[in-house]
Amino acid sequence: MLDATRYHRLQLLLALLGLVVSIAYLLAVLLTGVGHAVASWAAQVTSARWGRVALVVLLLGAGHTALRLPLGLVRGYWLPRRFGLLHQPLGGWLADRLKAMLIGGALGLAAVEVVYALLELTPFWWLVAAVVFFAAQVALTAVLPVWIVPLFYRLVPLADDGLRERLLALARRAGVDTIGVFVADQSKKSRTANAAVVGLGRTRRIILFDTLLADFPGEEIEWVLAHELGHHVHGDVRRGLLVQGALMVVTAWLAALGLDAGVALFGLAGPADPAGLPWLALVALALGLVQLPLGNGFSRRIERQADDFALATTGNAPAFIGAMERLARLNLAERRPSRLKEIVLYSHPALDRRIARARASLA
Repeated sequence: MLDATRYHRLQLLLALLGLVVSIAYLLAVLLTGVGHAVASWAAQVTSARWGRVALVVLLLGAGHTALRLPLGLVRGYWLPRRFGLLHQPLGGWLADRLKAMLIGGALGLAAVEVVYALLELTPFWWLVAAVVFFAAQVALTAVLPVWIVPLFYRLVPLADDGLRERLLALARRAGVDTIGVFVADQSKKSRTANAAVVGLGRTRRIILFDTLLADFPGEEIEWVLAHELGHHVHGDVRRGLLVQGALMVVTAWLAALGLDAGVALFGLAGPADPAGLPWLALVALALGLVQLPLGNGFSRRIERQADDFALATTGNAPAFIGAMERLARLNLAERRPSRLKEIVLYSHPALDRRIARARASLA
């Protein structure tokens, strides 16, 4: 308990420090004229607008990445190892981070290119961009288990025929079609355990961490899966995408207002001036922070509904409680964060609240 509290306190402090570093970096680039200098240099290198935008993104992004690298190592590698969560060698961890950075960087660059291309075409760029990003989010959700997850985990079909049929039968009772049950080799990286039902339509599949299979009895694995199936029964993937889509429209509109305000504030040639990219990043960061408690509040609501579905479907509250206790131990969960911290930062209800809710169902 004390280790979990200390671990999460340190993680929060490091996250806040990382946020301060990012804000300070973007402000420094804006206020010192570095953004203008980089944009001017990019214009000398190429006359193509997309090329200038790409150069500005890559150069400023490289500076930001280098500045935050020590914090990333401490927060993502050293601290989890210090508390026994992570045992992946540094080389493997760096390889995973590099893959994630390349995927995220490519998607981020594509998003910025779309925004700056639309800025040249229409004053309603923010609305078109929101539609494009929503479509991209739907596509990514569908291809995640096919293209993305295998880059980070080796997936093999579940070898235990009895457990596989038990889990597939549970999915059939819930009315959720899946193409099979697969096991991810999480034990090569960490002791943490989890399960998921990922993908859409013909790409939907059940994925279990091998750590879950090693440490949990069958009835608790069944309960964890029932919770995940509850999200699909309730249409939470669809609901989540629709909520994200609505937030994208609002965010893009507010970002457009912020970008227009930054033209005079920072001496930009116009909203489409690549020198304004750090300002756009600051505006997007601020909007993301404002939306954080709203998105997490919605997420906690659907997680409670998934818990209720799992309890109703399995009729096994003791398995729920046992699974939560094991997950708390393996994942070093913070059992009862402050209410403010839970409201702002937690996508799931606090662990002790979830357990108390299950115990109340036994009364």
